[in-house]
Amino acid sequence: MFSVAETPATGLSRPLILASGSRYRRDLLARLGLPFEVASPDVDESRLPGEPAAALAERLALAKAKAIAERHPRALVIGSDQVCALGEECLGKPGSAQGQKAMLERLSGHTVVYHTAVAVVGLEAGLWQRHRDETRCVFRALTGVEIDDYVRREPAYDCAGGFKSEGLGISLFERMESLDPTAIIGLPMIFVAQALRPYVVASTR
Repeated sequence: MFSVAETPATGLSRPLILASGSRYRRDLLARLGLPFEVASPDVDESRLPGEPAAALAERLALAKAKAIAERHPRALVIGSDQVCALGEECLGKPGSAQGQKAMLERLSGHTVVYHTAVAVVGLEAGLWQRHRDETRCVFRALTGVEIDDYVRREPAYDCAGGFKSEGLGISLFERMESLDPTAIIGLPMIFVAQALRPYVVASTR
């Protein structure tokens, strides 16, 4: 674990832990200016037979939050998971330039849905809140030259779907539909801010 935010203007009445090793989620949570720590939960992320993408994301988000909350019952713990679905298929991370190109070739002209789930758990606080955001990404028809150029300019090997919507990847779409623009990056911050608001206190420093 390590601290992220320093000398915030406000604080929380309880410790805050992000149950994720994702640098994208860490950067999103840091936007709130609240002190928090991160811890990577040891959770099996395998998909159950026949499990829908939405259910998978919700189950894993809660499992991650619970795993850390059981070790830190006084804390407020945020667990999150994201599943990228092309129809019934769940897509992973490309892992390489070649994998990224192949993934974008498959997504060209299609619609993918990102199910981003989050759970905020505080055992001593009696807090159990869950939320799931759906982001629909409608890809335009991409040429091979466009795909090669994008992969060269913006490697996204660690991103499900093989693109970064917060960067040049936004140029790949016809449109995106979502209630929270931060959800596709990995953490629906509108919900997180609402869930934490009752625990925010003025800083004494």
